[in-house]
Amino acid sequence: MKLAASAILDAGILIVDDQESNVRLLEQLLGEAGYTRVSSTMNPQEVCALHRRNAYDLILLDLQMPALDGFQVMEGLKTNEADGYLPVIVLTAQPGHKLRALQAGAKDFISKPFDLVEVRTRIRNMLEVRLLYKMLESYSKELEKTVQERTAELRESEARFRSLTELASDWYWEQDDAGNFTRVSGPVLEMLGIRVDSLAGARTDAGMPVWNESEREVLQTMIAARQPFLDYAFSRVNADGSQQVFQVSGEPMFDQSCRFIGYRGIGIELPRGK
Repeated sequence: MKLAASAILDAGILIVDDQESNVRLLEQLLGEAGYTRVSSTMNPQEVCALHRRNAYDLILLDLQMPALDGFQVMEGLKTNEADGYLPVIVLTAQPGHKLRALQAGAKDFISKPFDLVEVRTRIRNMLEVRLLYKMLESYSKELEKTVQERTAELRESEARFRSLTELASDWYWEQDDAGNFTRVSGPVLEMLGIRVDSLAGARTDAGMPVWNESEREVLQTMIAARQPFLDYAFSRVNADGSQQVFQVSGEPMFDQSCRFIGYRGIGIELPRGK
């Protein structure tokens, strides 16, 4: 990701200092550097409300102020639920306060008296990091939204697929990665003699007709190889000597990590003599 220079210069900045001379100096410095959205206040009690209303990209915060010092202001800013990031550079003449400020959540510090080159550099670096963070956050939200929309589309498509396959076939089926039936529809019990217990597994009851094992082995080989199959025919001989032939089509299913999760397909009973 790369930021345009205009995006940095258009960032929202709030100066907080109880010394008017410091405020004017920083306003002049930022104005000459090309920043277009610079605000200021000498009242630290206004900072939290101002930030909630304007969502500044950077707050230049003096630590030594009457009524409410910079550390107390930062604690108040942390309660802003709309933004968990604390975009603060502290202004301090006390070297011992720098580490404490960073531990309190400040992202950087500027020493007093001001070194104008240092001020410009730290502000620009901080804004670049802040705006990149916001871009990444926005991208993540957009990606999450896209995934949710795509998931909804896939579910709708899946529902349409099942509806159409159920209309176009005698039965629809799904199996998990272990080969257990997890979903069946249509007269599968009567046609195949399969008993499904709570949709958790399937078995062939004793005394049922005899299947053509060579045909079934070919089908099982295709399934074991995770291959799709189309209109595959297999047969069985019933107790009365009659023969039934079934035709089945299926495809493997995979999750978003490309892990095999089972099969789904459709089947029909072919008319006698086919």
